[in-house]
Amino acid sequence: MSPDRPRLPAFVLNPHRKRGETAALKARLRRAGLHTVCESARCPNLVECFSRPTAAFLILGNRCTRGCRFCAVEAGTPGPPSPDEPAAVAAAAAELGLTHVVVTSVTRDDLPDGGASQFAATIAAIRSRLPEADVEVLIPDFRGSESALATVMAAGPDVLSHNLETVPRLYPTVRPGAVYKRSLELLWHALSMSKCRVLIKSGLMVGLGEEKDEVVAALADLADVGCRLVTVGQYLQPRRDRLPVTRYWDPLEYAEVVEAGRRLALRVFAGPLVRSSYLADQSCAGLSD
Repeated sequence: MSPDRPRLPAFVLNPHRKRGETAALKARLRRAGLHTVCESARCPNLVECFSRPTAAFLILGNRCTRGCRFCAVEAGTPGPPSPDEPAAVAAAAAELGLTHVVVTSVTRDDLPDGGASQFAATIAAIRSRLPEADVEVLIPDFRGSESALATVMAAGPDVLSHNLETVPRLYPTVRPGAVYKRSLELLWHALSMSKCRVLIKSGLMVGLGEEKDEVVAALADLADVGCRLVTVGQYLQPRRDRLPVTRYWDPLEYAEVVEAGRRLALRVFAGPLVRSSYLADQSCAGLSD
């Protein structure tokens, strides 16, 4: 370890580390030709979630056209969208008996609609197989395209999520292909299109060099555009060629952020291992009623 890099504290380690428990679900997903963000993004909660079993489905391939410097997903040229993918996701969700289905994607700037039609088809397929399940979609920014967003919203997701990821000062370093204001506007338009019927959600990482007051300011920005749920978790360097961790937040600091969110009428689900789709059914409970 480099002497100027902080040591990984014990409270950042997930105690669920029996890798053998994940083999059955991984085999099931491979047979269906499906990807998960749990695997592609090297989520520290993979063993816990796969053992439940649950997973966050990653559609539109596992190569991203952006390549943000915090993300483990490989950058590259993805293949064309598979027409069979929506039905395969729905079948897998039904086989797992999911009551809250999370679907996300790589960023597909190469597609005219950014992959919005694939999201819509996947939502429709899940509705057909699991009419009682809640469907949460974690979408890219579609380069600010309102028509692409409208395609997704017309399919009627229960939860529309798009992550800010970090504070505006760090965007050029952390998310060079994204625009902070554009992401906020996407969430605002989603709320407007749904006439407040859809739960609007976002997420932030900490440990990339942000100050606590910057995080609170980002929460205020999210509250202003109608967001009701925000996840806040510790950034963990997924690969040696990704951004290093600047510091590990103390567990008490997450409690302070939760309280700051409460003052803004936001539910903040925060902790060292919190991720956008981690315990998504529990973090959303009661907010969409």
